[in-house]
Amino acid sequence: MPRTREQLEQLERLNLAPYAQLSAESRGRKYVEPPPEWRTQYQRDRDRVIHSRAFRRLEYKTQVFLNGTGDHLRTRLTHTMEVAAITRNITRALKLNEDLAETIALAHDLGHSPFGHKGEVVLNRLMKKHGGFEHNRHSLRIVEELEQKYPRFQGLNLSWEVREGLIKHYTSYDHPSKRKGFDAKSSSLEAQVANLADEVTYYSHDLDDGLDSGLLSEKLLNRDVRIWRQASRMVKDEYGVLPDECRRYFIIRCIIDMQVKDVVETAEQRILKAGVQSADDVRLQSRPLVQYSPERRELNLELRDYLYKNLYYNPVVHGPNLRAVRMLDDLFNYYLKHPAQVGEQARKRFRKIGRHRAICDYLAGMTDRYAMQEHARIFGATP
Repeated sequence: MPRTREQLEQLERLNLAPYAQLSAESRGRKYVEPPPEWRTQYQRDRDRVIHSRAFRRLEYKTQVFLNGTGDHLRTRLTHTMEVAAITRNITRALKLNEDLAETIALAHDLGHSPFGHKGEVVLNRLMKKHGGFEHNRHSLRIVEELEQKYPRFQGLNLSWEVREGLIKHYTSYDHPSKRKGFDAKSSSLEAQVANLADEVTYYSHDLDDGLDSGLLSEKLLNRDVRIWRQASRMVKDEYGVLPDECRRYFIIRCIIDMQVKDVVETAEQRILKAGVQSADDVRLQSRPLVQYSPERRELNLELRDYLYKNLYYNPVVHGPNLRAVRMLDDLFNYYLKHPAQVGEQARKRFRKIGRHRAICDYLAGMTDRYAMQEHARIFGATP
C-alpha cells in the first residue's frame, strides 16, 4: 500500500526533535486547498518551487561570474542546488524537518535579479523613490503574486512556514525588510539552517570557481587564509601528494565538512542551552540558535574579506559585471518611455502596482542572456 500523508506526518512526530517544525502543525496557506494525498504540505511546497518558471530561470542568472563565462562555473541554479544539499545534511543531523528546510533553500534566490548582487544594487537605486528592490522580498512576491500557474489563486500558495523562511533570509551582505504577519523575533530552525547553509555554500564554491578561473591561487590561499591552510594540511596528511584538480576538490570538501560539523555542534549546544521545546519556542528567541562558533565565524570573516578583495572585485569579474548591469539602467529608462515594449503580463499590472514596480518586476525576472538580447534588440549593441 502507498504511504499516505497521514503516515508521513506520523513518521515526522516519531523521528524529529520536539523543536522541529512538523508539517501537520503548519499555519496553512493563504488560500485553502485540499491537503495532498501522498505528500506532506512541505513536500507539496518543494515540488511547486521546482516546477516554477522562476526556478528554471536561475540556470541563466549570474552567481559570481557573468553567466556564460565558463561551462564549469556556478550559476544561480547550481548554487541553489548546492545550498539545498548542505541544508538537508544539517537538518538531518539536527533532527529537523528536511522537507521544509530544503524548500526554503530551493526558493531562497528566486527573486534574484540578473547579473548577481550588482544587478540588485542597480534595481534598488532605480526604485529608490518607489519602494526599493530587495531580492529576499522579491522572492516572496514571486511565490505570492507573480507566478501564474493555478486557476484559483495568484502565486504558488506556499505554506506560511516557507514564506516565513524567505522573508527572514539574510546574509552578511543583505538584510530583509520587516513584513506584517512575520513579526516573530526568529524564524524556524529549518529556516535558520537554510540561511547559514547559503553562506557555507558560497564560501566553498566561490573558492572553487576562483581557482578554476585562475583568479585565485593555492599558494596565496595557503599564505593568507587560515581556513584554507588548515584544510590543505589535513588533506596532505591523509592523502599525501595528489593531482591538482583532485587536491583542490578535497581541500574544498574538507572546508565544507569543517563548516557543517561546526554548525551542527554549535547549534546543538545553543538549542539545549535555550531549552526550547517547540518550533514556536524557537521563534521567541531574540537571536538565531543556528550559528557558527565564534572561532569559525572569525575564520569565515577572514575568508570573506579575502574573496571580496581578490575575487568579487577583481577586474576580470567586476568589469564585465559592471558593464552588464548598465543594461538594466538602459532598459529600465527605455521601458518607462516605451511601456508598450514591456511583456504582456507586466503591462497588465501597471494600473494595480504602478509602472515603475511592474517594470522592475519584469527586469528582475529576466535571465542574464535575455537582458542582453533585449538590450541588443533595442539599442543595437551591448555596452
